[in-house]
Amino acid sequence: MWTRQHKKRNTGVLIVPAVAAVVMSYFGYHAFHGEYGIYAKHRLQERVAVADASLARVRGERMELERRVALLQDGSLDKDMLDEYARHALNLALPDEVVIVRPQMRN
Repeated sequence: MWTRQHKKRNTGVLIVPAVAAVVMSYFGYHAFHGEYGIYAKHRLQERVAVADASLARVRGERMELERRVALLQDGSLDKDMLDEYARHALNLALPDEVVIVRPQMRN
């Protein structure tokens, strides 16, 4: 009878834990750095804060423009406002007038 003696190797014992560690590392990395990960949530919150600030600024500008347009509506036409717009658009002034140019003047 022939007998073969095999020496047991321990390499097979390490395969399953190694594969599990690699898979867990992959999913762990993407849980933090992936498109929908934890850091992406923080970046998204920063973008929302910037967009909210921009929205508040634009709403303020719009309310200011609506207020100025309301002064030019029919029935309540403000002659001073019309004169101001005409002089600003045509870049004209009378010789005896003092003109103060403001940098935030809107057309």
